[in-house]
Amino acid sequence: MICVAIGRSRHKHILAEHRHLCEQGAKLVELRLDYVTSKINVRRLLAEQNDLDCQIIITCRRLEDGGKWTGSEEARQLVLREAIAEGVDYVDIEEDIAGQIPRFGKTKRIISYHNFRKTPENLRQLHEDMSKLDPDIIKIATMANDPHDNLRMLEMMSESEIPTIGMCMGDVGTPSRILASKFKAPFTYATFHHERTLAPGQLSFQQMNEIYRYEHIGPETQVYGVIADPVGHSLSPHVHNAAFDAREINAVYCPFRVPSDDLEQFMEDAPRLGIKGLSVTIPHKEAIAKFLTKVDPAVKSIAAVNTVVFDGSEVIGYNTDYNSAMDCLEHAMGGIGVKPSPLKNQRALVLGAGGVARPIVYGLKSRGALVTIASRTKQRADRLAAAFDCKAIDWESRQRAQCDILINCTPIGMHPNVDESPVSKTFLKPSMLVFDTVYNPESTLLVKDARARNAEAITGVEMFVRQARLQFYLFTKQEAPPNLMRDVLKKAIGPIGIGR
Repeated sequence: MICVAIGRSRHKHILAEHRHLCEQGAKLVELRLDYVTSKINVRRLLAEQNDLDCQIIITCRRLEDGGKWTGSEEARQLVLREAIAEGVDYVDIEEDIAGQIPRFGKTKRIISYHNFRKTPENLRQLHEDMSKLDPDIIKIATMANDPHDNLRMLEMMSESEIPTIGMCMGDVGTPSRILASKFKAPFTYATFHHERTLAPGQLSFQQMNEIYRYEHIGPETQVYGVIADPVGHSLSPHVHNAAFDAREINAVYCPFRVPSDDLEQFMEDAPRLGIKGLSVTIPHKEAIAKFLTKVDPAVKSIAAVNTVVFDGSEVIGYNTDYNSAMDCLEHAMGGIGVKPSPLKNQRALVLGAGGVARPIVYGLKSRGALVTIASRTKQRADRLAAAFDCKAIDWESRQRAQCDILINCTPIGMHPNVDESPVSKTFLKPSMLVFDTVYNPESTLLVKDARARNAEAITGVEMFVRQARLQFYLFTKQEAPPNLMRDVLKKAIGPIGIGR
């Protein structure tokens, strides 16, 4: 179950949002009375309860606990007692005042603790102390300073005899919110709208329902995800979760923000989190190799991994960027899988020398293309060219190179810098095949210019969908619905584009 937190300054807005949420299927709401700027009328706020199939938690949070309350502590506790007297379903009471507000009537007690600086080392001792305060539910919300905090919180929650809600705040802690029901939480918290979060890292009711299908997550749900730093921009959860839903697979795909220094601990924690597969992106594509027991043959040459599968004791690395990019190019040239490849002897100019370029250069060389690399950092271009026996040129020389295929592997043109292109429009010729790996927006300035010059263009959306389909198959051994993934991705990007 999802508890949706409502924090508004006026009673009528709280009531309107409460009714709207109930109409949207919410079964539990938290009314944050510390947000109310006028005299609080608890009876009015609870009056609609009998008409709505939706339980209520009353919370009035102090400033030191991340709330908005500026009145006296005596007045705040009086609000909580009034809510109990009115028979509210739940009341949230901080652990340090739990002894001052006794149990009364049918109201259940949520005893809570908040720490906006860290997740304490003595987490289990804290939980044990709170269990002595006559709770119906224990709620612990702490700041995640590293991904391991999620595992400590979730395992503590699952091992508790008293129903416990454990959440790590911040974007590092987002998985603890999504995986709460897998680890026996009675409910988790979400906000009314994604632009009005009431706690760091909080997701909206719509996101929890539509992207992560929270109500379908349980102890047997398998976990997949993307690891990156940063990760909040990733659209992979949208497409993979939609595919799990379409194929009726009991799985959820989460964003895991994993800083470089925490990668080793995260890989050690992964099995205990129930993780069966991972998408891997910046900055981990190369570093993750040391934690694998086996790699796909192509990975040895590419030296970069973008997919990890946990198969029993084996941790296997793959690179789906390579296959998806080659499929995009060969499809445009009329011959996926044709021998020899239509890429053979084609002059390919690759812009960029990072994690996107490396598998593409490998694929081009393996199919007999003549590859030239131009990067804004010449040393990186030189290293990549040396690794695959191709040519490197200065960035300033890129528009003097002769090419049949132009491939942009830089972020130039990505949202929000949608008015930029890595080459001038005049460089593009009708005979060229232009491939932009940027997918947000789909129609980058480079793609628009290519089409305006009557050149064929491949968008990054095509590559994204193809690599996601390959990942999905590696994860599940089932084919993903390609049109669904494409539709979901385009909807997530939107007409203007959002962060990846």
